[in-house]
Amino acid sequence: MSDLPLLTILILVPLVGALAVAFLPGAGDQPKRLGLLFSVLTLAVGVVLAASYDVGDGGLQLTETHEWISAFGVHYALGVDGLGLLMILLTVALVPIVLLAAWNDDEQSEGSGARRFVAWTLALEALSLTVFAATDVFLFYVVFEATLVPAYFLVGGFGREKRSAAALKFLMFQLGGGLVLLGSVIGLYVVSAQQGSPSYLYTDLQQLDISTEAGRWLFAGFFIAFAVKAPLFPLHTWLADTTEQATPPTSVLLVCVLDKIGTFGMLRFCLGLFPEASEWATPLVVVLALISIVYGAFVAIGQDDILRLIGLTSLSHFGFITLGIFVFTAQGATGSILYMVNHGIATAALFLLAGFLIRRRGTTLISQMGGLEKKTPVLAGLFLVAGLATVGLPGLSQFVSEILVLISAFDYRWYVGAVAVTGIVLSAVYMLWAYQRMMTGPDNPAGDTSDLNRREVLVLTPLMVGLVLFGFYPAPLLDVSNPTVYTLLDGTGVPDDGPDVPIGTTGGHEESED
Repeated sequence: MSDLPLLTILILVPLVGALAVAFLPGAGDQPKRLGLLFSVLTLAVGVVLAASYDVGDGGLQLTETHEWISAFGVHYALGVDGLGLLMILLTVALVPIVLLAAWNDDEQSEGSGARRFVAWTLALEALSLTVFAATDVFLFYVVFEATLVPAYFLVGGFGREKRSAAALKFLMFQLGGGLVLLGSVIGLYVVSAQQGSPSYLYTDLQQLDISTEAGRWLFAGFFIAFAVKAPLFPLHTWLADTTEQATPPTSVLLVCVLDKIGTFGMLRFCLGLFPEASEWATPLVVVLALISIVYGAFVAIGQDDILRLIGLTSLSHFGFITLGIFVFTAQGATGSILYMVNHGIATAALFLLAGFLIRRRGTTLISQMGGLEKKTPVLAGLFLVAGLATVGLPGLSQFVSEILVLISAFDYRWYVGAVAVTGIVLSAVYMLWAYQRMMTGPDNPAGDTSDLNRREVLVLTPLMVGLVLFGFYPAPLLDVSNPTVYTLLDGTGVPDDGPDVPIGTTGGHEESED
């Protein structure tokens, strides 16, 4: 089993599936059935990958390295640590759910629409998995940019009337960030060539002696690209327009998978390759994170479009994730990794529930809904659970993530923690107020008032199980993430001044009690 190139197989399965769906003949439900089959096969390979992973080792595992462009030191190199593994598992779990959720969507339910949606979804999955597994910076950059192709067609091809403009705005922002990243990628080649033979391998780049000035410029290129992708204030304006115009299943792929590449990159490359520059930039990044937390929550309160509201909540949540990364403590980094997973689960549930509700009511406007709690109790109840998870209710998964980030924020500066806490208070306002207007009060008789059917309940069940399971028992996530966090922080050379909070003893790393 250890000799199998599991990561390559993991990437090839959805890629072959995308090509099969796009080019093989079939009518009716054939594209959807075939796509679902390949997504489930990808999930199965992901489970095998997780079973082959040693949770006690925080370094890169299951590595594959093959020379690609020798003149530039470029390799086809793959490997995973705890961070990459969790992002891979989140991706392979969400894609089958998305395909099932979109099964009866009007534009994606039959003919060429279904074929295109399924093919682009599987292509995006394959490219995202490559991003999370790439251990060569040039390979990472290539697939980082390539993810924009299926994402653009998913946004522009399906959704509401202004989807083309939203897709173009999304693409322009992402391409701008990618061009900045390209400058830093070229800069890494120059630095590595000056110190011997050029190499883009992550492990080789970690050994480079990069000057302070060069490191800060290179860091800036990486960080700006990741801040666009995440997104982070003030590079976030594409987010709400995109989630408002795209279909809810597409929004799940963008916000819960694709946007995670931004915060993944901050941990892997900003901290991993430029620790001094990351510490130097921390005050500015913390300010931007706090603005994202508070501004995103405030703006979400005033939204009448439920899809736009959910998109803006993610701006606030990504602020929390970024804050946890840049306070340079084990608790903060672990909280950020858990936040990435738990946010993906909770926000996916919210988007899909909103989609099921919109299909029944024929509108995305909160003001035109109301009184659904009695007629659709299952839908209303599950929406409340997902909403409370995004608020950080104790007992649901996102609470664990937020408490770890807040512990680190208060330890970094008490006033940073105090500002961050306001984001949690505001999240309760926008989510509970939205629930009140949509589900309680006088009934709006317009539209279908049927409750969730069996397929829709099946789609949501794994997400709800994840919200509750990881809320009461986060140990599986901690066991995977802790060794990677300790390895990453040890490699930065930045002292961890965080509080002595016993979040785990895996991987042979037990925090001392001073």
